[in-house]
Amino acid sequence: MSRCILITGASVAGNTAAWWLGHYGFDVTVVERTSEFRDGGQNIDIRGVGRDVLRRMGLQQTALDHGTGEEGTVWIDEQGGEVAKFVTVELGRDGPTAEMEILRGDLARLLYEPARNRATFRFGDRVDGIEEGADAVSVTFASGQIEQYDAVVVAEGVGSSTRELVFPQENDPRWMDLTIAYFTIPRQADDNRMWRWYNATDGRSISLRPDTHGTTRAMLSLQQPPNGEQEWTVEQQKAYMHQRFTDAGWQAHRVLAAMEKTEDFYFDVLRQVRMKRWSKERVVLTGDAAWCATPLAGIGATLAVTGGYVLASELQRGSDIGQALSAYEGAMRPMVEKGQGVPKIAPRMMNPHSRLGINLLHTVLNIASKPVIRGVANKLFASEPDGPDLSRYDELLVKIPSVC
Repeated sequence: MSRCILITGASVAGNTAAWWLGHYGFDVTVVERTSEFRDGGQNIDIRGVGRDVLRRMGLQQTALDHGTGEEGTVWIDEQGGEVAKFVTVELGRDGPTAEMEILRGDLARLLYEPARNRATFRFGDRVDGIEEGADAVSVTFASGQIEQYDAVVVAEGVGSSTRELVFPQENDPRWMDLTIAYFTIPRQADDNRMWRWYNATDGRSISLRPDTHGTTRAMLSLQQPPNGEQEWTVEQQKAYMHQRFTDAGWQAHRVLAAMEKTEDFYFDVLRQVRMKRWSKERVVLTGDAAWCATPLAGIGATLAVTGGYVLASELQRGSDIGQALSAYEGAMRPMVEKGQGVPKIAPRMMNPHSRLGINLLHTVLNIASKPVIRGVANKLFASEPDGPDLSRYDELLVKIPSVC
């Protein structure tokens, strides 16, 4: 197997792949368009097979120690009263709030710190062109450098520009009719350790979630078909959310005031990435660039760490790049396809448009939170697709010297 690999993207999937490829002895370069490592981001969680990957990296307990401290999920009314409450320790397994809740930036950094001892990270650059040859991939960077690699791993986000260079117009996105704005706001005295979810009419919801940085993570959600809002400027997006939520009630005024000052505003019109293939010659997709399932699936980070590990391990196991990439796709696609099976009605059910719909949702959640049926309800919240069998990589759990 050829040993010189380029990874584009230094977040969860890319850093996991870099860690494992470096561990296996590959010569790894990671290119990231931001000028420095990107911290920040909202709550994500790791479940099931993803936690097994972190355990194999010796990072499972570290990730738990860096968790957000979120203790559960509570739906509230306009006065802040509890309508339905799910406390993680009472559920016996992961529920709406998982045991391993962590901020995206915190997990990415936990992966990055050891990965940079195994790979070369190049910030402030990006891929401008790719030419595939029989024995190598020629990559042209925005900085003007041209370099040769045995394979290129594209581990970027849902709108990956490198993916479009190699797989132009092959993504057939599935729009989920939900728009979310994420940002960090100052913490106040009555913010607690629960994920507080408030529903307002017209498909609106406000979420406040704890972190361990002395701040609170906010989400404003709108259930509606997409209308090109992802192309707007940040100023236009903020103005739009201010217009839509100004009369939403509860803590809308606090959240909107803080939104105007936040430095980490992120606006997402949710869509899944649907690719018929994840590789072409010596270029392969992983993470959201390959299969973004959206936050609705609840397993995005789990897929990212699992995919990075499986890809690296198949490259290590195989003697042929094409066969390795095919094996990687065969191992991951069943988990991805099940994770992407979120029905499009789900956002509307959880973000009702009428007061009657909100009352019905609250009634159902209140019943579901009762101990006698809590286990059944928890399966709905925490449905987790079976992942690939990681035991096939047990024989690889030794460090192999680099031969590049």
